[in-house]
Amino acid sequence: MSYVEIPGAKVPIRLWTDPATVEDVALQQLRNVATLPWIKGLAVMPDVHYGKGATVGSVIAMRGAVCPAAVGVDIGCGMSAVKTSLTENDLPGDLSRLRSKIEEAIPVGRGMHDDPVRPSRFHGLATGQWEGFWGRFDDIAEAVRFRAERARKQMGTLGSGNHFCEVCVDTSGSVWLMLHSGSRNIGKELAEHHIGVARGLPHNQGLIDRDLAVFVADTPQMAAYEHDLYWAQEYARYNRSLMMALLKDVVRKEFKKAKVTFEPEVSCHHNYVSRERYEGMDLLVTRKGAIRAGSGEYGIIPGSMGTGSYIVRGLGNEKSFNSASHGAGRRMSRSAAKRRFSTKDLEEQTRGVECRKDSGVVDEIPGAYKPIEQVIDQQRDLVAVVAKLKQVVCVKG
Repeated sequence: MSYVEIPGAKVPIRLWTDPATVEDVALQQLRNVATLPWIKGLAVMPDVHYGKGATVGSVIAMRGAVCPAAVGVDIGCGMSAVKTSLTENDLPGDLSRLRSKIEEAIPVGRGMHDDPVRPSRFHGLATGQWEGFWGRFDDIAEAVRFRAERARKQMGTLGSGNHFCEVCVDTSGSVWLMLHSGSRNIGKELAEHHIGVARGLPHNQGLIDRDLAVFVADTPQMAAYEHDLYWAQEYARYNRSLMMALLKDVVRKEFKKAKVTFEPEVSCHHNYVSRERYEGMDLLVTRKGAIRAGSGEYGIIPGSMGTGSYIVRGLGNEKSFNSASHGAGRRMSRSAAKRRFSTKDLEEQTRGVECRKDSGVVDEIPGAYKPIEQVIDQQRDLVAVVAKLKQVVCVKG
C-alpha cells in the first residue's frame, strides 16, 4: 500500500497502515507530535504502536530541534545480520548445544562480561578508534560518568526484552546469524538524564505533552545532548559488532569441519537521530522504531521469536523520509500478553525453534506482535524484500 494522510496541526500525518488499526492513544500521540513548532514532517510506519512520549514506529523531521523522547531510551538500538557458508543440512537435529554455547559467550539480561572484551575482537576496528571512542566518555553527562566500568563490561552483551541473538535459515537453505540490541544501560541512563533536562527548559513548558520536550539548536543543552546521543549510537553499533564477532566465534568452533565463512554484515539502527536534507531544508530526522531505507540501502525487519524476519533493500521513498518499519510491532502490551497467554501457548507458537519457553518470556510470544507478512506488505513502496529468514535458534534475555 501507499500511505494514508490524515490532518495534523502543523503537518499532515502520513501513515503506512490503516488508521483504524492504530490504537487511539497512539493516534493521539501522533497528533501531539504534529503540534510541535519545529516539526516539518511526520511519517508513521506499519508497526506503529504506543510509546513513551512519541509512538514506536514514527519518523519525525524537525528543523532546529530534536526531541529525546522521540529517540527512545535505548539509543542506537538496532539489528545486525550476516549470511554464512553453512546450509540447513549442516545443522544438527538437536540445536540445544548451539544455543547453550551462544548463551555462554554472550551475557544476556542484566549480565556483563567479567572483564571488558579486547578491541582486537572487533573485525576491522583499529585500537586508535577504540581509544578515541572511550576517550569521549570523559565528556558525557557528569551524572552518568560513574557508570564507566559497567559500560565497558556490558559492551558485547544482549540485554533483555525484545533483544535477541538468532541462528536463521533463509528460503534457499542458507544459514544466517542475526541479533538485536542497543546501547545497554549506559544509553538508557543518558537518555533519561537528557529527557529530564529537556522537560525543565522554559520553551517546553507550554507543550501539549511534556514528554515531547525538545532541545533547540545553538544552545548548550542541545550541544550536550548531541554529544551524548552520537556517543551512545556509536556504543550501540560497537556493541552489536562485538556480539556478532562472539557469535561468529561460537559458530566457527561448533562447525570446525565446515570451515565457515561469512558474507559482509548488514547492520542498521532503529532508534536514532540523523542530519538529513529534504525539500531544500537541513533537518534532524528522528527514527524511533524505524530504519533508514534510502535507495539501495540494506536493512533488517524482524518478526517475533517464532515467525520470519526479512532482509530488505530501501527504495528511497522521500515521503517516508527514506524510512521503513523496524519490525512487526507489538499489538498488545507486555502486561496484556502475560494475562492473555500461557507457557503452553508459548510452546505451541515457537514449535521448531530452540529457545526459552518459560514464563519469563511469555510477553515476547509471537501472538503479542502484529503479523510480520502484513507489515511487510504495507510498505512495498518503501522496501524490496531481499531474503526471508526463519529462526531455528533464538536466544533471549
